[in-house]
Amino acid sequence: MEVGAESFAQHLPRLRRRILGAAFVALDMEFTGLHSTSLQNNEPSLFDSPAERYAKARQSVQRFTLVQLGLAIFSKENSNKYVVHSYNFFLFPSTLGIRDVEFTLSASSIQFLSHYGFDYNKFFKDGIPYMNEVQETILRQQLSAGTWKICSTSNADRDVLKKAIDEVTSWITSAKEEDTMILQDLNGYHIIEVQLVLRQALENVWTEPLGDKKVMVKKVSPEHRQFLENSSYDHCQKKLILLSARGFTNLFQILVKVKKPLVGHNMLMDLMHLHDKFYRPLPESYEEFKRNIHNLFPVIIDTKTVTKSMQKKCLFPRISSLLEAYTVLSSSNLNPKGPPCPVIALASGCSKYVLLMSAHLLLCRATDDVVEAEPSFSQYLTMLAEDVNKVNFIRGGVSSINFSGEDPPCRHPPALVVHVRGWPGLTEGQIYQEFTACGRFDVRRLSKNQFILLSSKYKHVRLVLRDYRRHPHLQVSVYRHWRHSPSVNCLLQISGIVALWSLLAFVLGGARSC
Repeated sequence: MEVGAESFAQHLPRLRRRILGAAFVALDMEFTGLHSTSLQNNEPSLFDSPAERYAKARQSVQRFTLVQLGLAIFSKENSNKYVVHSYNFFLFPSTLGIRDVEFTLSASSIQFLSHYGFDYNKFFKDGIPYMNEVQETILRQQLSAGTWKICSTSNADRDVLKKAIDEVTSWITSAKEEDTMILQDLNGYHIIEVQLVLRQALENVWTEPLGDKKVMVKKVSPEHRQFLENSSYDHCQKKLILLSARGFTNLFQILVKVKKPLVGHNMLMDLMHLHDKFYRPLPESYEEFKRNIHNLFPVIIDTKTVTKSMQKKCLFPRISSLLEAYTVLSSSNLNPKGPPCPVIALASGCSKYVLLMSAHLLLCRATDDVVEAEPSFSQYLTMLAEDVNKVNFIRGGVSSINFSGEDPPCRHPPALVVHVRGWPGLTEGQIYQEFTACGRFDVRRLSKNQFILLSSKYKHVRLVLRDYRRHPHLQVSVYRHWRHSPSVNCLLQISGIVALWSLLAFVLGGARSC
């Protein structure tokens, strides 16, 4: 089900009920970009530690925004059956009160979204507003001081507001007290905006939303206007304005409150955007980010981490996408002999799901297929325990980020050091091109004539060591910290100098005493 700003408010109570009764929820997001190319050295690298990757990704998250969030709510109905309700929410930053939000578009991301039929009209015209806690605090202060403003900058928004103001100002000069008129064709967020603008501009009007894209405008005395504003019937009370301006953040806060297991795939960027857009601006500290996310969502399951773990436990091939994982899990070769995998009843718009199939397979393998007919979700969580809160780390220094403890140690193939002889002026880019025939390597300069190569595959390391054994200009060996590190070499040189001076002083001192 696709949900925009116009229908979000009416869906929110039902969404709350479904999340409260859910076994777990899953999400996926689409952004206006992933990695900013305008920032120097911002590309992900095998050399990145988790903290270094976070610092890079943080800059990108601050530049790009969300355009769509997919949410699947899984509820155990009865027996061995789960019902899933799937939603696609179109999102657009709130324009009420806060400073006008700027964001960047990546050409490749926009092309990707277009290829898969993303509706940009719904993003721009019917995107659900959202804000984080800092932006909400600013809006609260502005509403209390009466200094709020609307940052709508699109021609369409300005035209809607101008048309409404022109209609009311033309009508009110000849209208009598208690006369009314109806403004029509107001979509979603415009219903609040139009009322706020009219009330701020004219002290003798009262407004009420009528539903069906309409707002009623009544001519009243300033005294009666003040009475109505202080009544409980005012649809533009501060709390209602905040509720409208928060938009999707209201649903985010429900997810945080209920603490249901949160499932995603390769979800580091998703978690960073959740933090930045709906909670608080991303902190500079990587450890603080981890703590915050763990407090918000104590149980996180990344299906990429789960499928990588299954490669070690089952005859599970390497896969690069969720679709490949689903295809493998559905194959007869992996089907357990025990009870069948839970049935997933598709309430709306969902066709495949990986987590339950993976957990069921692990449970059957762990118990030699002696599994009760209707395993509970808590049993599945037990099977996934070693992967809980471990989010896949794409092409970096570790395999995953642990949101509930210390990150695991690096387990990459050994680094290689390339010593260049008789080939002056080589750059990192030229070294990269030189070794592409043997596989994909990340390159970093070690010294004037030395470079480090890192790969995620042992076979690529073996190929380089074999094929470059007798190269006339490039000598390749396994990197040894004590031998190749510039800091260690510098320390050894200093130690050598100190030892030499000590020996010289000893010799000269002994000679004088003789």
